[in-house]
Amino acid sequence: MSKRFKVLLTNSIHPLYHEELSKECDVVVAPDTKPETLKALISDCDGLMVRCQLPQDIFEDAPHMRAVVRHGVGLDFIPVDAATKRGIPVANLPGSNTNAVVEYCMATIFYFRRRLDLIDSRLRSQGWAKARPMADTSTEISTTTLGIVGMGAIGSNLAKAAAGMQMNVIALTRRPETLPSTVKAATKEELFSQSDVIALCCPLNDQTQGLVDRASIAMMKSNAILINISRGPVVDTQAILEALAEGKIAGAAMDVHDQHPLAGDEAVFDCPNLLLTPHIAAITASSMRGMSKGSVETILAILNGENVKNIVNPEVFLNKAE
Repeated sequence: MSKRFKVLLTNSIHPLYHEELSKECDVVVAPDTKPETLKALISDCDGLMVRCQLPQDIFEDAPHMRAVVRHGVGLDFIPVDAATKRGIPVANLPGSNTNAVVEYCMATIFYFRRRLDLIDSRLRSQGWAKARPMADTSTEISTTTLGIVGMGAIGSNLAKAAAGMQMNVIALTRRPETLPSTVKAATKEELFSQSDVIALCCPLNDQTQGLVDRASIAMMKSNAILINISRGPVVDTQAILEALAEGKIAGAAMDVHDQHPLAGDEAVFDCPNLLLTPHIAAITASSMRGMSKGSVETILAILNGENVKNIVNPEVFLNKAE
């Protein structure tokens, strides 16, 4: 590199790759992710590695910014249009956390279908005779129909895992002709009415915002569960809470929420049969290492003027060429 660049990390990354980045750049880790903090720190930075929601005007105070890399896949954290207007390339890491998210979905299915946590609790508190009958109502997932909304990398790999467990898989996708033979295309009505488990793997956009509303939930089986690893606004949270409280559906898992982070006083904390996690479906020791490695390699490549295939707004280079 002709100069030593300065890179801002919105959050910490894997220590091994933090060290690698520090060998070539001055690295600053934000002490918190408040908009005012990030905007104050970014003013003299050349690169930005993103693991949190950025303010929409973040790049107005970043005259030296040359590279923005998402430590992960989802781009809704980054105002890409604003970056493009300022000629700043933005990259993400497609497929970097797919396995972790698929395993989260499968773990959630097992959680609700066997409820070993409740059996363990009753065995400890009430004894063998009270706990053992709880297994009578558990369900083997090989008898389960899984409905997947969105057949990108995560949805496609989840379908493979489910088919390997002998689950029946149906999917709602804009391109049904691309589905493998193990997955049957379904309309929204078919998917919500036929599925025992519904996994939301779609991006958040104008078409998917509010996709799971009261009408959709009313189509679901009473023993069905919903898994949201997409984005919070894809689901009408209040409608889900009402359905769970009234026993209209059997359960739901929410790894994403209307607002991040949860404060602790939201209604979701008092809802029955609701599994809550703090946006960690994509996070494991393995995925963190892989995402950190990919992020560091990508940001160094962009800063060094190398060709990077995972740029999401390549038009910035065309504009510069003109």
